[in-house]
Amino acid sequence: MARTAPSAPKIGIVSLGCPKALVDSERIITRLRAEGYDIAPDYKGADAVLVNTCGFLDSARAESLDAIGEAISENGRVIVTGCLGAQESVIREAHPKVLAVTGPHQYEAVMAAVHAAAPPPHDPLFDLVPLQGVRLTPRHYAYLKISEGCNNSCSFCIIPSMRGKLKSRRIDAVLREAERLVEAGVKELLVISQDTSAYGVDLKYAPFDWRGSRYETRLFDLARGLSDLGVWTRLHYVYPYPHVTDVVPLMAEGKLLPYLDIPFQHASPKVLKAMRRPAHHEKTLKQINRWRSICPDIALRSTFIVGFPGETEEDFAFLLQWLKEARLNRVGCFKFEPVKGAAANGLPGAVPDEVKEERYHRFMAAQQQISADILRSWIGREIDVLVDGVDADGAVGRSYADAPEIDGAVLLRGETDLKPGDCVRVRITGSDEYDLEGACL
Repeated sequence: MARTAPSAPKIGIVSLGCPKALVDSERIITRLRAEGYDIAPDYKGADAVLVNTCGFLDSARAESLDAIGEAISENGRVIVTGCLGAQESVIREAHPKVLAVTGPHQYEAVMAAVHAAAPPPHDPLFDLVPLQGVRLTPRHYAYLKISEGCNNSCSFCIIPSMRGKLKSRRIDAVLREAERLVEAGVKELLVISQDTSAYGVDLKYAPFDWRGSRYETRLFDLARGLSDLGVWTRLHYVYPYPHVTDVVPLMAEGKLLPYLDIPFQHASPKVLKAMRRPAHHEKTLKQINRWRSICPDIALRSTFIVGFPGETEEDFAFLLQWLKEARLNRVGCFKFEPVKGAAANGLPGAVPDEVKEERYHRFMAAQQQISADILRSWIGREIDVLVDGVDADGAVGRSYADAPEIDGAVLLRGETDLKPGDCVRVRITGSDEYDLEGACL
């Protein structure tokens, strides 16, 4: 049993935002535990509360400010970090009582603020921290962040101003972290960054050694290295650059999950140009067809924005037609929100909220038909399913086409003898617009 110093200070954690922010929280918790701190389960038991914020959308900014206010009300000693922390004046104007404010991935500054608010124990017990660090995800899957920041200048996004330009991690450091996670029992690695396809460009694809072999800091070598670990590996936030095709044969060979998460955002050339995104919809469809010719089982997920400034009914109809041609497996949709500091705010042709709402529902209805048709074709197939949860009614798991929390599920009714992290062979027996039903073989 791990030993904890009786006088160990307790820090509460509120983690908001995307998986990249979740990884930041995991790293901060790992540092805290390494220095002997305990993690408080609630506000009342905490010597200080750390709020890791999101600032990508105005709604996320509001949620972050509300969370800070709640922490101040319930505890009073609050440290703020994360994306919204890059705008310290906004936070201090709303909540002048916060103890400290730091920006995203500023771990040293966070720890300095924690030390000032709740001094660390005199003799930290480093053996409290497992080799893989402290994680907020279930034991059987973990996010693997390969870089910070972004070199793109999308007009709707302020991530580069908050998190800076692309900063890739050395490939040997990433592969060693992945190796430790697998040794700790992780069955699925979810690769994340702001732009996974650009991995290594800032390091000029510098080579490093891992397990006695040479790997360049680039997407293909990363995929090749991760594929040797023998667990599910899923690629997120992949821009459709030509070199992405290089990793698809690894999927066809069963070395990577045949899954790509690609943020297309729109299809209309005019809207994409206003978004400052690649506007070659024909090339994109050709690339999708190329991937499917190499790996017919590949599952594609994406996100789109409707109601972008200047989007006409003709642009929206173009998007719906493109969606029907692309036949993506999993799709998310957002109604455009102005983000403070984003270039898109100054564009003409603002779309009324009621039009955004109507287009959102039309978009989702169109995708539901596509998804239902695709999933119906799975009935009778035998697939591997990774179990996420079990209760009295049965188990819930995911196929290779389903990332946790954002995609669908495979329902295994009556399968109560399983446990989270089990990988079982399943025959698909039913489907709806989002989920599958199956029975263990």
